[in-house]
Amino acid sequence: MSYNFLVASWGGPGHLGPTLTAARQLRANGHGVRFIARADAREPVEAAGFGFATWQRKPRFSPIAQSSAPLEKAFDNLLFGPAAARGADTLDEIKRAPTDGLLTDTALFGSVLAAEAARIPCALLSPTISLRPLSGVPPIGSGLPAPRTPEERTRVEAANNRFVAVMNKWLPMLNEARASLHLAPCSHALELFDRPARLLIAMSAAFDFPADFLPGNVRYIGPLLDASDWSQPWIPPWSRGSHRPRGLVSFSTTNQDQADVLQRTVNAIGRIKMDAIATLGPALEGVSVHAPANVTLLPSAPHDAVMKEVSLVVTHGGHGTVSRALLHGLPLLVMPMGRDQGDIAARVEACGVGLILAPTAAETEIAAAISRLIERPQFRAAARRLGDTIAAEVSKTSLVSELEHIVHARAF
Repeated sequence: MSYNFLVASWGGPGHLGPTLTAARQLRANGHGVRFIARADAREPVEAAGFGFATWQRKPRFSPIAQSSAPLEKAFDNLLFGPAAARGADTLDEIKRAPTDGLLTDTALFGSVLAAEAARIPCALLSPTISLRPLSGVPPIGSGLPAPRTPEERTRVEAANNRFVAVMNKWLPMLNEARASLHLAPCSHALELFDRPARLLIAMSAAFDFPADFLPGNVRYIGPLLDASDWSQPWIPPWSRGSHRPRGLVSFSTTNQDQADVLQRTVNAIGRIKMDAIATLGPALEGVSVHAPANVTLLPSAPHDAVMKEVSLVVTHGGHGTVSRALLHGLPLLVMPMGRDQGDIAARVEACGVGLILAPTAAETEIAAAISRLIERPQFRAAARRLGDTIAAEVSKTSLVSELEHIVHARAF
């Protein structure tokens, strides 16, 4: 049976890409899909052949944050602040055209409320570490490792309690948004995640830290990866027949002040008998980076094609880049710069598939870490094992079956 799905996407490379992959999977199974997202997502969404609507109402912000902490600023400006406006816009779009189900970024709290108001099944999509805290798992943004001792478990539990306590500061604002859609108030912020039919975590369960237990609506579906539409074709720069190790250096496509760490990284590679390419991405357009003879700088390149020819990847730790590298069985050097990247780096280290360095690391430290990844085969072996598991998860396209199930179940 064919269904009509509305996809609410936060936008931005780390979120729009996975939702477009989800939409393509749904379309391939015969379902209708359209999007609602911020205005700058229109071009890639329509280029992919999907209908598009954008936000119409201006969010009404009532800042609660008492500090400049990134988490509190995100709750103020990105998550709770826009909820009422995004909810009303999403509800308008649900009513405008036939809609059997909603797939929404976990961060779009207003869209979650719209699905509840419209009485249609809703699935939350997390393209990385779960925004909903899970028992025994460090909260997103903490960068903590998996707990192994009673003391570490206590530390993780305390971090989760703090995370939830901060989130509950915004409960009055959440309930104002609910009231604007004629919904009863919530007693706890976690109801945002527990009321929808599904919370789909788009990463490998084998890569994530194991939770003590999962809420009944939580499913791991594997990463949602697609080729980057903006990547330019490339010609391999290395000599044919060369047996030197090869590397890919890829930091964020968005601005994270990565020019200096990129320069130190390519300088470090210049100390090693290997070859590498470094993709600069849109964030470094016009920035001058000086490369040694064994490093080729490219504005962009199709990472799947490049990863078939390299031995390792140096990255900031974006979930998409890390998952793609693991699918190719490649060990990683992760230099996290913020957001969820410290959390991803902790999982890379825990799985034995790579190493972590601070983005402030010296050239000698970077060179030593890269050399270690090249010289010690256990990293490559672990990456291959984990990559095989991820490939099996990706091939199942579990997202489609989960969405079909919740819509079918609601119909009967």
